[in-house]
Formats: sequence, structure tokens, C-alpha cells
Amino acid sequence: MNYKIVRLNTSFRTSKTSSVLIIYTGGTLGMAYDDSGALVPFNFGQILEKIPILYNMNIAITVISFPEPIDSSNVSMSHWRDMAYIINENYDSYDGFVVLHGTDTMAYSASMLSYMLQGLNKPVIFTGAQLPISAMRSDARENLMTALEIATAKINGSPIVPEVCIFFNHMLLRGNRAKKVQSVHFDAFESENYPPLAESGIVIDYHTAVIRPLESQKKLINRSKLDNNVMVLKLFPGITDKIMDACFAISGLKGVVLETYGSGNSPSEKWFMGSLERAIKKGIILLNVSQCNGGRVIQGRYETSRELLNVGVISGADMTTEAAITKLMFLLGQEKSLEDVRRKLMVPLAGEMTA
Repeated sequence: MNYKIVRLNTSFRTSKTSSVLIIYTGGTLGMAYDDSGALVPFNFGQILEKIPILYNMNIAITVISFPEPIDSSNVSMSHWRDMAYIINENYDSYDGFVVLHGTDTMAYSASMLSYMLQGLNKPVIFTGAQLPISAMRSDARENLMTALEIATAKINGSPIVPEVCIFFNHMLLRGNRAKKVQSVHFDAFESENYPPLAESGIVIDYHTAVIRPLESQKKLINRSKLDNNVMVLKLFPGITDKIMDACFAISGLKGVVLETYGSGNSPSEKWFMGSLERAIKKGIILLNVSQCNGGRVIQGRYETSRELLNVGVISGADMTTEAAITKLMFLLGQEKSLEDVRRKLMVPLAGEMTA
């Protein structure tokens, strides 16, 4: 891919400069209003004019932009591979990485990169904005500056947050635990099943007990083989056997994230269980997650979920749908046998679920 590269050095006071690679994929943060009032991609060569306080951060910044900025609604597997490739290729040259991304699918991308970048020991901070960087009340400046600070934060020479995260509206969340919940407010993301890794106020308060510990002996490996023969099936009162069977009859389908009610409950009628059982016998993996933002799937807690366990549906525990569907795509691409996929779906790969 023909990436656009801009190098900025905001350091003038000391030779002890931190370095960050910003990957601009698209999204509202990187947009600005032109003379006609239309939103157009922002020229990152002018970022110091928009945010002059960056001069005080003592950071050497390189910006790599996708050739054509994408709306995050158009994010695909190829874009995930591009992001992971850029980080892998530049891993030794920077203290941390900031990915500027549209908010709509940010949680999906952060989840997928948490699986692909195995052995990661540096910060990869996703951020974005609800308003363009040139807007008067834009949240872009605060989100970007704090993401840069987190990406370079160290204790005794080691990064404080060596994992894939989302920073938004003063909160640092584990990327594969986050979910977008707001489209009109600045607090766009939440993480109901895992505490925030940090909160920014006058200072950034890091909650080190919940941050993934550094594993300095591990080397970064980019696992880029993915398989998107998957789907999400959300249950609703009134769903029919024809809908279920039509979904499971999709050619090449290998895995389904089943969004059930509450703590993993579903209809218990014979036709429903029969449809699931036929799908599993065909080799389709069914992964059960809750429609609720918080809580976890506990298959067998109620009679309506006991049959799911009996027919072979896998519990997704407290995973978000975003973490579950990307994990399924990742494991189907990486593992040789369905049994290995099933086994690894039930254990955490990157802190995406509580064991």
C-alpha cells in the first residue's frame, strides 16, 4: 500500500525524546472543514498549527496515513492486516503507537489487533473523536494529546500500558473489553465487564493492578491469517425456524456468535434446539454471548440455557460481541482443527474474557 508519511519533531528542549507512530486510518478526528464548510481529510503536516501545545510534549511523531482515509463503517480484514503490518514493521523504532480510527467500528479493530499482535509489549492506543479537529468544541485535541502521553508513558524504562487500548473522553479501556454505546455524547465507549486501565484528570491515574503485565521475554509476532466466514445472530422474540435454518445454510459458514438473552438464555422449544444441533453437526461453531452490555453467560444456570450446553454451544463468558466475532475470525484463520478453535474460544487470548 502506498502510505503517506509525515514526520514531526516536537522536541526542542532535550535530547531524551520519546517517539510515537500515529497511524491515521480515517474517521472524524482527522477531518477538517474546508472553505466551503465541507469536511475533508486533514493534512497532518499542519497538525502543529492546529494543536501548538504538542510542542511542549517532547515527542518525535511520525504519521502514516492510509492512501485514502476510510469511514470506519467500511473497515475490513484487509485494513486490520494493514494496521498490524505497519505496527510490526515499525515496532523497534517507536516507544508506542496511536491509531486514529472512526468510532463506529473502533472496538472491533482494537479487539482484532489485540489477537493479531501476539507478544505485544508496547502501547497501541486507539482513539478518535466525535467532532472534527477544527471544530470549536472538538474532543479531538484532548483525546489525541492524552493518547500520545499514554503511548510514551514509562516506569523505570518500561511502558506502563503494554497492550491494545481505547482512549476516549478521559478513560483508557482495554480494547477488547470496550463497546461503543453513544453516538451523540463525548463518552462514546464503556467497558462494563472490566475496569478502566486509567483515568485522565489533572494527572493520568493508572490502575496498574488491571493492566496486562509486561512480558519482556516475548517477541512480537503478527498473526495475519483470518477467516471471515462467520456471522452474528441476535435472538429476538418471534424468531422462526426458517430464519435459523436459512442462516445456518449459508455456504461456507464456519462460525456464529449467538447473541442470547440475559445470562445466556434462549428459547427452549424443540425446533430451536434442533436447528442448533443440526448446525453443530455440520461443523459450524456456535459461540454464546449476552445481548446485555454487562454481565456474563452462565450456561446451565437456568433451564433455558442448560440445553445450549447439552447440544454443544460454547459459552462466551463475559466477552463483548465485538471481541467474540473477531476472536472467532482470528482462530478460524489460525487453527488447523475445529477442536482447537473450540478449545481456545473458551480461554482468554489477550484478556478479552474472565477465565
